[in-house]
Amino acid sequence: MANPGTTSAAPAPQTNKTIDNWFELSKRGSTMGREVRGGLVTFFTMAYIIILNPIIIGTQVDVNGNLITGVAPSVDGAVATSMAMVAAATALIAGIMTIIMGVYGRFPIALATGLGLNALVAYTIVKQMTWPQAMGLIVWEGVLITILVLTGFRKAIFDAVPRSMRSAISVGIGLFIAFIGLVDGGVVRAGSGTPVQLGVYGELLGWPIAIFLIGLALIVALYIRRVKGALLIAILSATIIAVVVQAVLNLPLMKDATGAVVNPTGWIQNLPALTSGFTLPNLGLLGRVDMFGAFTSAGGAGAVIGILLLIFSLLLSDFFDTMGTIVAVGAEGGLLQGDGNPPYTQEILLVDSVAAIAGGVGSVSSATSYIESASGVGEGARTGIASVVTGIAFLLTLFLAPLVEIVPAEAATPALFFVGFLMMSQVVHVDWDEPEEGIPAFLTIVLMPFTYSITTGIGAGFIAFALIKALKGKAKDVHPLMWVVVAAFVLYFGQGIITGLIS
Repeated sequence: MANPGTTSAAPAPQTNKTIDNWFELSKRGSTMGREVRGGLVTFFTMAYIIILNPIIIGTQVDVNGNLITGVAPSVDGAVATSMAMVAAATALIAGIMTIIMGVYGRFPIALATGLGLNALVAYTIVKQMTWPQAMGLIVWEGVLITILVLTGFRKAIFDAVPRSMRSAISVGIGLFIAFIGLVDGGVVRAGSGTPVQLGVYGELLGWPIAIFLIGLALIVALYIRRVKGALLIAILSATIIAVVVQAVLNLPLMKDATGAVVNPTGWIQNLPALTSGFTLPNLGLLGRVDMFGAFTSAGGAGAVIGILLLIFSLLLSDFFDTMGTIVAVGAEGGLLQGDGNPPYTQEILLVDSVAAIAGGVGSVSSATSYIESASGVGEGARTGIASVVTGIAFLLTLFLAPLVEIVPAEAATPALFFVGFLMMSQVVHVDWDEPEEGIPAFLTIVLMPFTYSITTGIGAGFIAFALIKALKGKAKDVHPLMWVVVAAFVLYFGQGIITGLIS
């Protein structure tokens, strides 16, 4: 039997013709073998998210002090259970949505929880509401993007935000993620007399920090040698080393059940010790969504505006990366059409938008298209068959989700730090010699990590951009939609003053 896309004297079976025609296998010059290889390469390149998302989503508490599972982290085994449940849901949503992308979008791109989006949820949004309410905002964000895609309004919003600000948002999120990686890895900590300091009392002490440094060194070494799946290989290698170290030295956790630091050189979150048994994946996080709680408990018009701006921040973070990602992956595979977009662009964007809704319903934060898909395209993938393969691989990892609790933060967070480096590449798209671009971009970039808030960085940058343009007599250069958003951010930042005046 000849593979689809190859020349054969005998006609191919009807099933193969159907697959070939739907996925355009022959038309795009690919073969089933290349698609399978490309899909697997994409999976191994981005499978790190199954480990990193639990570190971010599974370990942070909401406004009530509860983990995403609804229990306090002080409960015995609560953090480990939370991480395992987030890992399972992450793999499930990534698998389903990537398969849908392959079948409906017919494009070799995979989807999973977006880094940056999950950080916005875990470090900004849930500090103001419960986890189910935060996931409700994710669903609303996905609904809004879906509507924008279906109405064709998505391009209008994309055009409203200047290139420099889009790039600044990406860079700022990258620095924020890098900072989170350093903090969660124990390399940067609260200082005595300074806001932060290096390691333990200003020094890199203890085996856990050594594991972080080993992991980072492995990532750099593998990356510069262009090894596929460098992040995942480094995480797994550092974890194995950590398990050996723990087995020999039996190191304690850094904090006790109350959250007090009792062993500064101990493990940050969980012990890298082999568990005694294996359990099936727990999908109990699915459907834990409160669609209206964030609004009904907001308390006042100013608070509601704040909630709406949080949704807007989610939308922006999700919005621009997707457009850039699908074009970049299409360019890598020579799949772009005359208008510079890949075939079936509408279908691709629609699946990506629905993935945001699925991420909220799955309690794993918004799922989005991954630039790592370019690695599979580089291996030869050209059609949605590769995405189907990647999606199946994600679904198979459901049964490995319970093992995530073995991975210490110190082994996984070097990948977060390195992702910050990857996202820094966008900084070249800002004209730093032009204050109209440079100042707003600078505010956006630095305020995200310095205030631990992506929303603050976006808001400050937008306001500065519009204000500087107005001061230079170029107010007309600011898109009307930008002025609407700027006005909303002014109200957002002025909530305290407005509330005080009213009371």
